[in-house]
Amino acid sequence: GKHTVNLDTKRAELKVKPLTLEMGIKFKLHVTISGKKINLSEIPDLSIPEEWMRDKLELNFYKSKLGGGGEVENVSYDKQSGTATLTFLTPG
Repeated sequence: GKHTVNLDTKRAELKVKPLTLEMGIKFKLHVTISGKKINLSEIPDLSIPEEWMRDKLELNFYKSKLGGGGEVENVSYDKQSGTATLTFLTPG
């Protein structure tokens, strides 16, 4: 709809339009797999807090459709080198 905004001595007529926001971020990374750990490299430097990146990695590899996945015990992430190690609770 239309809105009127009072700006000191002037008024501005505004019209509202919908805006589509990008909610996800896609990126590629390289993976080395062992029995209980996955080493990740070439993780892009995104402008998100390190804790968010750890959470994203954990959730991504927790999903079973990604080559088995499983419950993650620990995520060690180094933003400067663009690397991470995920440790699972059980080998798989």
